[in-house]
Amino acid sequence: MKTAKFSDEFWMKIALEEAKNAYEANEVPVGAIIVKDNQVIAKAHNQTEYYQNSLMHAEMLAIKQAIKKLGKWLYNCSLYVTLEPCVMCAGAIVLSRLYKVVFATKDPKAGACGTLYNITQDKRLNHQVEIKSDVLKELSKELLTEFFNEKRGVHKQRPVINIKGEYIG
Repeated sequence: MKTAKFSDEFWMKIALEEAKNAYEANEVPVGAIIVKDNQVIAKAHNQTEYYQNSLMHAEMLAIKQAIKKLGKWLYNCSLYVTLEPCVMCAGAIVLSRLYKVVFATKDPKAGACGTLYNITQDKRLNHQVEIKSDVLKELSKELLTEFFNEKRGVHKQRPVINIKGEYIG
């Protein structure tokens, strides 16, 4: 019996739920999951404020969980993350040998998977990663925009999005 393959949108919705967890915890709303063989093997959200540690990005936490579960290399794993990884996270992605990274929205200030830098596909490194961007881009952008508007004191009703990624009010 063949196992059904889920879409990138399906997995990104789970990463967006992690981003919402970050939002509720007053963290920058970035969520990440790692998938292998059609199963989520790790999921995390930003926790830099909670740990008072700038290294606690969603990607770093998810990679750490996956390595603990699978071992040093993550060759056949895909990372789904709601914001383009930064230089630190892109380096960890390459070093852990992830197969693919799918992200929702580009980061014009820190993106290292094609926007400012392209660490994950740099041929000078010993591993390159397949990249796909703009998966559920608007949902991620709305969450990030609302978070930073709240921080700046710009009040607007927060969007309510169901598990299917549909706007419900």
